[in-house]
Amino acid sequence: MAANKNKGAKSKNPPPKKKQRNHLFTEKKRPTKKDEVFDDVSDGQSEEEQLEEAEDLLDGDEQVSDFDDASDISDDDDAPLADDFLQGSDDEDEDRASGSASGSGSDSDGTDIEEKSRAIDEQREREEADAQAEMQLNIKEESDEFRLPTKEELEAEQQRPPDLANLQMRIKDIVRVLSNFKELRQEGNTRKDYVDQLKRDLRSYYGYNEFLIGVLVDMFPVVELMELIEAFEKPRPTCIRANTLKTRRRDLADTLSKRGVELDQLSKWSKVGLVVYNSHVPIGATPEYLAGFYYIQGASSFLPVMALAPQEKERVVDMAAAPGGKTTYVAALMKNSGLIFANEMKETRLKSLTANLHRMGVTNTIVCNYDGRELPKVLGQNSVDRVLLDAPCSGTGVITKDPSVKTSKSLDDIQKCAHLQKQLILAAIDMVDANSKTGGYIVYSTCSMMVPENEAVIDYALKKRDVKVVPCGLDFGCPGYIRFREHRFHTSLENTRRFYPHVHNMDGFFVAKLKKMSNTKKNLVSSDGSETVEQTQRPEEIHSDEDNKKELEQQKMKKQSPKGKMKSLKAKGLSGNGKVESPPTLKNRDRSENGKVELAATSKKRKRKFPSKEEISKAREEKRKAMRGKKKQPKEDKSGI
Repeated sequence: MAANKNKGAKSKNPPPKKKQRNHLFTEKKRPTKKDEVFDDVSDGQSEEEQLEEAEDLLDGDEQVSDFDDASDISDDDDAPLADDFLQGSDDEDEDRASGSASGSGSDSDGTDIEEKSRAIDEQREREEADAQAEMQLNIKEESDEFRLPTKEELEAEQQRPPDLANLQMRIKDIVRVLSNFKELRQEGNTRKDYVDQLKRDLRSYYGYNEFLIGVLVDMFPVVELMELIEAFEKPRPTCIRANTLKTRRRDLADTLSKRGVELDQLSKWSKVGLVVYNSHVPIGATPEYLAGFYYIQGASSFLPVMALAPQEKERVVDMAAAPGGKTTYVAALMKNSGLIFANEMKETRLKSLTANLHRMGVTNTIVCNYDGRELPKVLGQNSVDRVLLDAPCSGTGVITKDPSVKTSKSLDDIQKCAHLQKQLILAAIDMVDANSKTGGYIVYSTCSMMVPENEAVIDYALKKRDVKVVPCGLDFGCPGYIRFREHRFHTSLENTRRFYPHVHNMDGFFVAKLKKMSNTKKNLVSSDGSETVEQTQRPEEIHSDEDNKKELEQQKMKKQSPKGKMKSLKAKGLSGNGKVESPPTLKNRDRSENGKVELAATSKKRKRKFPSKEEISKAREEKRKAMRGKKKQPKEDKSGI
């Protein structure tokens, strides 16, 4: 049966394949010990036996080949695996062969990595150079595209309605050229030409007058100027201040959020401020507002009161108090202790001031209606601890709230405001007592951005009074100007603070804090170059000093004999007939009490001794008695008749 199977297997397989396979195997077959033994044995056997053994061997090989063919037919999918296995063995042989040379190849791998990194660096440098060249090309193309309009083109534009899109593009181009003037400027045009054209375009596009846009261009760089003007066109966030006399900020925020108000804390620098993002109810008509739990107030209005930092049980003056936002904040910080004088010159604004004071629960405030320049005469000099002067100004920092400022303000308005502000700040300084244990501070603030209304006023106060500028206590804000164009101010003005809408997202504001060093006044420099200092009088010494002097002189004239009158007239430089005598010569000299000879001119420079309070009171009583005696005499004459 095995022989028949072998014969069938032989008939199925084609002979050429068998021969090729046997030929391949015989080529790759190495001689073994069995083959050597077989050869040795075959030498001792006969030819017939050798032939039989060879046929048996061939039959075994055919069986193996038949089995291989069957496995190839049945398992075609396993053939790739076998090939992979065979190839893997070849790879392993190659790895083994290359393993011996790995040590020598490590150095070559390091050099390859270095070459690759160098190639990457060179490629990056080429890309950067290409990008830079492309950018320069784009800049050159853009600069070549823009040119200033000619006079004919400007005249034609004036006859037509303004083209806002064209104006906006031209403003951007001029700003781009001015920011890199050396490379982008057009030949034959100066910087002044570009600046003048920018002013004209800004006036026509944003609606400013010539004066205001000129001042803003002088104050800010071109790029920052555009940011400022754009910020003026957007509204500032709505802010409210929690009234700590009645509630806390956390409780107020929870209550308003339940009513549909979206809000958040104002900033880290304020402990009572909240900013309102959106509200489904009118923020100025909620029950909490009517009950005085909060006050609608701009973020910039917090700053002067924070700089003033009033303490409890102090005397504080708010020289321009209406409508009461800052006054109520001062009262909250003082916890309704001490005394606040809330002054407002305009009667029409007193109603809103008193209404807000009542609504917010303020009980330590006296409302006054005086001109701020007269307050030292009313309240007394050196009589209060702190003064807050939120001075009336041009309002150039709140253009967002009042767009009419763009066209209504001029140089004369700025000068008038500055003149009034200088008078007010001197009055504020005179009211403060330099010897106050807790105070002696003045805070000056405006909602203006003009230098004549801010730094110039503080510099004037430094020259006129014995005060110094101290830090405001605010961690943010831009320092004030020390020099502006041709003006030079005191170096301590760096302690003042400026706030801008495009930087701090609040109205334009200026805050300065002064410390009064002594109760003396500095006068103007005299002809000999020395400054004279006058001691300020106490409140009880203010009134009627001149009147008292006149009264005393009149009484002395009445009591004197005719000879005494003549002497007094000569002392005044008058003769007995009332004629003016010639000035004294060198021979006419006065002798002092010590016997030393002095010129009459020097004797005039001596300080006059003012009468004491007792003498003044006696003189008044005598004058009253004399007046009463005169009134009684006509009555007696009538009764005698």
